[in-house]
Amino acid sequence: MEDVVMTNSFWAGRRVFLTGHTGFKGGWLALWLAKQGAVVTGYALAPVYEPSLHSLTASSGSVESIVDDIRDLELLRGAMAACDPEVVFHLAAQPLVRRSYADPVETYSTNVMGTVNLLEAVRSSKSVRSVVVVTSDKCYENREWPWGYRESEPMGGYDPYSNSKGCAELISSSYRSSFFNKDRYAQHGVALATARAGNVIGGGDWSADRLVPDLLRAFGDQRDASIRNPGAIRPWQHVLEPLKGYMMLAEKLHTEGPAWAEAWNFGPNDTDARPVSWIADQLVSLWGGNARWRKETEAEQPHEANWLKLDCSKARQTLGWVPRWDLRRSLAAIVDWQRAWTDGRDMTEYTIEQIEQYESTPTHD
Repeated sequence: MEDVVMTNSFWAGRRVFLTGHTGFKGGWLALWLAKQGAVVTGYALAPVYEPSLHSLTASSGSVESIVDDIRDLELLRGAMAACDPEVVFHLAAQPLVRRSYADPVETYSTNVMGTVNLLEAVRSSKSVRSVVVVTSDKCYENREWPWGYRESEPMGGYDPYSNSKGCAELISSSYRSSFFNKDRYAQHGVALATARAGNVIGGGDWSADRLVPDLLRAFGDQRDASIRNPGAIRPWQHVLEPLKGYMMLAEKLHTEGPAWAEAWNFGPNDTDARPVSWIADQLVSLWGGNARWRKETEAEQPHEANWLKLDCSKARQTLGWVPRWDLRRSLAAIVDWQRAWTDGRDMTEYTIEQIEQYESTPTHD
């Protein structure tokens, strides 16, 4: 099944409010939306890590950037009202499992109350028609089974981050039932969906305690990369894969309404659910030189899932979303992006180049 291409004309001149635009995923989405002609307002805290994709691309001026806290309802409500958006993407979050152990209060206040505040701001808006709340594949009650989780599986989450994303899903479901009910769509006019993506990788991610950034930092410093759990299996995918799904979903919500207002999984092909050690070996090969890794010897580690996959049949069969880049192509693109940055390239131009490479890649299911 060939995937359905987004309608560029839909985004031309479309007003979009994007939370989390200073983060890794939000930075890629902001550039892609602007490339499509959308009028994008971003709302987020300043980047946690520098360098960052946001700081490397902000000079393009393609996105209006508001640096504020999603936990401040009145500031958020005012910013959304000023933007007067038709489409809202909610990506702002505390996104790291290990950091959630260190600061669970920040994690829950950002990921849970931040989502409540976002949906309250939507309730106050007269312009919003389409809302995509981005959560995580970790929102599921993980039973460590070898098949993919479907959208109907129960929410859960062992660690504070994963649990906070399950909470965000439940909050979104409650708001959809209570305030954006499908049966009353003619009165409120808002279609709200959630999106759950697998482990997302790509250029421009400098987060701590994430596999690919940790490996690239070590390779660049010419030291051994240390890996906590080399046997853990994750559904790896390039950042552009779920972002394409979010944009397709937002367009459907806007043009066709409540039929699409539900939860959606966006994950890679089953063959790209690989162990951490496989990713490390591939990046060692692509980087070359003295790149190498070893298993971390720290005695006690916080709990992290060993096996996690998504069933994305619904997105494939009904939305027409299909992955374009396999894992090997994705890892090669990451190394290319990192080398472009170290070579001093204009990273706005280069990131858009990679988006165009992705858009031009044909795919068949």
